[in-house]
Amino acid sequence: MKCKQAFLHGPFDLRMTEVELRPIKPNEVLVKVHACGICGSDVEIFEGKSKEGRYDIQPFVPGHEWAGEVIEVGEDIQTLKVGDHVTSDCVVACGVCENCKSGLMPSACLNFKEIGFGPDTPGGYGEYLICTEGNLHKIPDDWDWVDGAWVEPFSIGYFSVWGNGGYIDASDTALIFGCGPVGLAALMTCKMANAVTIMVDPLENRREIALQFGADYVLDPTDPEFRKKVKELAPAGGGPSVICECSGSNSAVSESVQIAGHNCRLSLTGHTLGREIPVEMGWINWKTIRIKGSGGTDHFMPRTIRFMSQVRKKFDFKKLTTHYFDFKDLEQAMDVACHDKQHAIKVMLTFPD
Repeated sequence: MKCKQAFLHGPFDLRMTEVELRPIKPNEVLVKVHACGICGSDVEIFEGKSKEGRYDIQPFVPGHEWAGEVIEVGEDIQTLKVGDHVTSDCVVACGVCENCKSGLMPSACLNFKEIGFGPDTPGGYGEYLICTEGNLHKIPDDWDWVDGAWVEPFSIGYFSVWGNGGYIDASDTALIFGCGPVGLAALMTCKMANAVTIMVDPLENRREIALQFGADYVLDPTDPEFRKKVKELAPAGGGPSVICECSGSNSAVSESVQIAGHNCRLSLTGHTLGREIPVEMGWINWKTIRIKGSGGTDHFMPRTIRFMSQVRKKFDFKKLTTHYFDFKDLEQAMDVACHDKQHAIKVMLTFPD
């Protein structure tokens, strides 16, 4: 079966190619892609600013925020059938290595793979893709494809708040760095719990979007009065009880320990691998800050889908998908994602039926 896929050969070198798909294995599923989001990490890889995408090994097909329809199942498949609407995890754990059997995060898997980041796990920048059964998740039939493509980025923001022992309720004041898709997902998660939520972003239009999605307060981190304003908004002049760093900004990571309240739960979610960031470690001790990482999510996708079914009753995800492009116009879509970061919240690729 022939189909078109876009292979990333190196920085700014994304080539649309017609390929012959191999036959699926007994434990695999063939999926027709209907929508795929362009993630900020995709942009950084495309721009040569991140080593997460492995075109140093060989060209690969990006795209880890996708939704599609099952059109063929292998003979060993038990939980899926032709016609099911599905999405997938990004991080693929083998489930059989010592770390997986010990219950560690998927990112600890000794055979770690990521859909859309390497030659052996093609992503959603293609008309079809092949996935193993264990990595696929059904989405409700009444969702459209774009909602399905939002599951992966929403799961990261949701996990930032609740994953690895995190929690939130109406007694909390939460501060979230970054008003991109992941930060806005974390915002919606906090507001579903009625927590007071402060959103932080240097871009005014993104702060305006955060207000539309329920933020109680928005702040500019470049404001000389930033720390003072955070303190004024926190209970008893202390600091936030929850901080989610979703921007991947060096300054935001460093600032998090400065503005945290005592006993603050600090979730580091934005990607900063490969960078050494100065942090005043003493505040971690004296404020008893509890820090957790969020490298992927662990058995969180079904929960995310159930949670989003409730969130959709209150928030309209369509407003966060700011740009739509047909897959054949991928080059133009990448140009917008790279050069209009101020206005492009989520750039979405769509595929003809």
